[in-house]
Amino acid sequence: MEDLLKVGVITTTHGVRGEVKVYPTTDDAERFLDLEYVLLDTGRELRKLTIQNVKFFKNLAILKFQGIDNINDIEMYKGRDLWIPREEGQELDEDEYYIADLLGMEVYLEDGSRFGTLKDVMETGANDVYIVTRTDGSEVLLPAIHECILDVDLEENRMTVHLMKGLL
Repeated sequence: MEDLLKVGVITTTHGVRGEVKVYPTTDDAERFLDLEYVLLDTGRELRKLTIQNVKFFKNLAILKFQGIDNINDIEMYKGRDLWIPREEGQELDEDEYYIADLLGMEVYLEDGSRFGTLKDVMETGANDVYIVTRTDGSEVLLPAIHECILDVDLEENRMTVHLMKGLL
């Protein structure tokens, strides 16, 4: 399991006083209101940035960091990821998982035969869709619904699925 969870990506600057627009990679953009800091992936290191202020505009969070008061101090970080330590992550309900924990998971059919590897997760709004690379190299899209995803075992890094009619 990952020690860090990605919570957003800096898309662009906002104004000239060092604020940035952040595309949230978390289910709830208001999550930023509860965070004291984020870790900025500078490309060479993780830089701890204390959050001074949070605003929202459309689907973006606008963050102001302590000690960054000029557009030139933050502009170079456009497109960079923002992370938090796992222990700062939100508590999940039953049958909810962090995407980072699902990626690379081995996928098996309900008869026990190996089907493939979970490559990515698409967030569609209604329900997530799991992109699975099959053992033959082809890709299959599986809806993340109870009728299709029978079991997720994080300890064993294993998912058991039922292939509903029409998925292949």
